[in-house]
Amino acid sequence: MAHSLIPFMAAHVALAAMLYALLTIARAPNIWGIGQRADGSNPWASLEPRISANLSNQFEWPVLFYAACLLLIQLQAINSAAIILCWVFMIGRLAHSFVQILTKNVRLRGLVFTANFLATLGLWFMVLQAALRT
Repeated sequence: MAHSLIPFMAAHVALAAMLYALLTIARAPNIWGIGQRADGSNPWASLEPRISANLSNQFEWPVLFYAACLLLIQLQAINSAAIILCWVFMIGRLAHSFVQILTKNVRLRGLVFTANFLATLGLWFMVLQAALRT
């Protein structure tokens, strides 16, 4: 069970890789001229800044998720609650990406982020509990 958090970290890496690929596609019309409209414009112009912002977000709060996961592995303190919190985090990250890229609904994005935020805080609470036991 000690390595059962690694798939969640790998899933987040996969999400970031997918966002890099999506950003490359969105920038292709401007950079390489591939996929331009007949008038030379970029059909992805409105999404490109949102994809870029979302990709940036993947290296902010999620860093604390990684740290908590690694500490829980090191402390051998993984239980079903940790797995559930990792699921909440990953589902929340996916939802956050969809909301940020496909909508301009900041309120909904904030609500989705709150799930990620609370899941990571829950993992850190577990880290502190485990550290105090040792």
